[in-house]
Formats: sequence, C-alpha cells, structure tokens
Amino acid sequence: MARELSAATKAIVKATVPALAAHGTDITAAMYLLLFKNEEVRKLFNQSNQGEGGGQTKALAQAILAYAQNIDNLAVLGPAVERIAQKHVGLQIQPHHYPYVANALLAAIKQVLGEAATDEVLTAWGEAYWFLADILIGREKQVYEALSSAEGGWNGWRRFRIIGKQRESDIITSFVLEPEDHEAVVRHLPGQYLTFRIAVPRKGEYRRNYSISSAPNGKTYRISVKREPSGVISNYLHDSVVEGDVLDVAPPAGDFFLKEDTTRPIVLLSGGVGLTPMISMLEAMAAKDGNASVYYVHGAEDGRVHAMGEHVRKLIFGREGMRSAIFYRTPHSEDRKGVHYDQEGFVTLEWLAENTPLKEADIYLCGPKPFLAVFVNGLAKAGIPNDRIHYEFFGPADNLAA
Repeated sequence: MARELSAATKAIVKATVPALAAHGTDITAAMYLLLFKNEEVRKLFNQSNQGEGGGQTKALAQAILAYAQNIDNLAVLGPAVERIAQKHVGLQIQPHHYPYVANALLAAIKQVLGEAATDEVLTAWGEAYWFLADILIGREKQVYEALSSAEGGWNGWRRFRIIGKQRESDIITSFVLEPEDHEAVVRHLPGQYLTFRIAVPRKGEYRRNYSISSAPNGKTYRISVKREPSGVISNYLHDSVVEGDVLDVAPPAGDFFLKEDTTRPIVLLSGGVGLTPMISMLEAMAAKDGNASVYYVHGAEDGRVHAMGEHVRKLIFGREGMRSAIFYRTPHSEDRKGVHYDQEGFVTLEWLAENTPLKEADIYLCGPKPFLAVFVNGLAKAGIPNDRIHYEFFGPADNLAA
C-alpha cells in the first residue's frame, strides 16, 4: 500500500503544472536519452515510438502532466493506471526497473528546468513518482500472480512453436502458436494481446505486442501481423519466420477486452489491422449459445489489404443477431460489392447511427490513431457515455483530442 502524499508535496507538484505544460516533451525526451544508456532497460521499449515522429515522448509528457493536474484526485486516473500496469506486465517489467526510471526522470527535470528545479521540487517529484510506482508495482504483482496461478498460466517468457502461418492479405499474415511443452495455455480475454521477445540476427533483441486474433481455446493462440514498411519485427515475421520456429512469449495482457456480463447490443468497429482483436471477439461470441446482438463494422482500403473477410462471413452466416458491414475506401477492380464489401467510402458516424444501435450498445473500437480520434471523440460528442466506449491503441496512448 502506497503511503499517502503530504499536502506540501501535492502543492509543490501542482505548482509545476505550468512548467510541465511548457516543457514536458523536452523533459521526457531527455529522460529517455538518459534511460536508454542502460541496455537492459532500452530493450523494454519499442524504439520506433521514440525520437522524431515517435509518440512515446509526447504520450509520457501528457501522462506526467495529467498526474500533476490530478494529484488531489488520482481516482480519475484509475483507467490509465490499469492500462500502464497491463502494458508493463506484457513487457515483463519488474520492480527493479523502476529506480532506473526515477533517476532518469529527476535528472531530466533538473536538466530542462535548471534553477527552477529546486531541491524542494525534486524531492516532491521523487515522492510523487514513488507513490505512483508503488501503486503500479502492487497492481502488477496481482496480475502476475493471477496469470501464473490460472490454468495454463505462466510467468516470464514461455517458448511457443509456430504451427501455422497463413497469408491473410497483401499486408497481413497470421501465425498460430502452440507451447513447445504442449501443455495448456491460459484462456485470454477476447481483445487482449501477447508480447513477444524476438532476437533478429545482426539487429538485436526486440519486444512487440500483437493482439490475439482467435477466440480463447486453452491450446493455441493466433496473431495477425501487418507488414510495416520500416518495421524490423513485422518484416522479420513475414519474411524469415516459418512453421516450426520458436518464439518467446509472455502471458496475455491488456485492459481492452470484451465484457462478459453486458446485456447490451455490441458494436465492433475497426479500421485496417485493427480488426485483429475484433476477430477474437467475434469468434468468442459466435461460439456462445444465445442470440446476442452483434454488429461488426470494418473499414479497409480495398480487397487486397482486407484480411479475414471470408472468415468473418462464415462466422456470421446463419447466426441470428450477428451482422456485419464492410467498407472499402477505394474498391479494386476485382472487388465485388455484396460479395467482398458492402459500402464504398469511409465509415461515418451518421451511417453507424442509422444502421447500428449506438445509443444502446457497448462499442469497441480499434484501429490507427486518426480512425480512433474521429470515432472516440465523435461518439462522446454524440452523447454516448464514456463507460460504453472501449478502445485499443496501437502504439503509445497519447491524447486523442481533436
């Protein structure tokens, strides 16, 4: 249990809000430069999210600012804390990693703010950091213990053999994974992801998260990976990994998953490779008895990049209450309306309002940041309560505000 922060510490942290608003990204950029001098810590981070054009520096700056702004009412940060804890569990972050971050953060504050970073400010931020760190360490301990004690669960890295590799589209390939020991695997919550530790010859070790694209079955997992033009790991998986290869995998994690106790209709809305967790949800719901109202809406460029279209049609066919609508922005000459797709152009809020029960539904969204920015903000402005809008990020969870 983290010890409550003193009123004096809270006051000092709150007083730094203007400086954080003005210099937050400078602080986090400096922090990462210091942090990555330690190779063990550097390996924990996706380096494509760092540096110019990366989102991690901005995302962390926004998180630190939000923490300072809400230091008197940290309950509002509960969902963000859970998301961070789940990410940490996926990456296998342990208590001994936290002092590295503390030292780098305080040194960066001193470096960027100069004389304004007095001993009192640094002491207050040190206390504030460890208050939050203790909360995260405690929650992560709970998650680690729950995963290791569950049927088929484990801690740390487990070796999985690729028993199936299937090209789903021009840019997406699926991999089916079975544990090398042939024992059971923990049943994930539909929507969660796996974290991989992958050593690429002549390039080093990397960690990546990929959503599970299959329903829980206790035996295997499937991931469906989009090839990114400059993606070291996605290209390695597409081009070099073959059936029979073995990868290190951490247990399923993530705070984005299908709620089991809802009685409301469900709308699954995805763009591009954001369909991967939705397929897991669809498979799980299709396997259940009952007549749940499920609306699956997906947007893709065209049929060449649209993955798992036939699989979705087979899942939904003949199941009462399950419907789908596929949008192609610019259909290819071989794409047939009514066969491969249903609508031309972009998915819009207006179309969703007219064709799905938005006002009554739980809505799950996944896709690239511009897609999420449009719909998360649009749904909120349309009066959909926040507790019915569930979404997953690819990459750092920075602000979606328009």
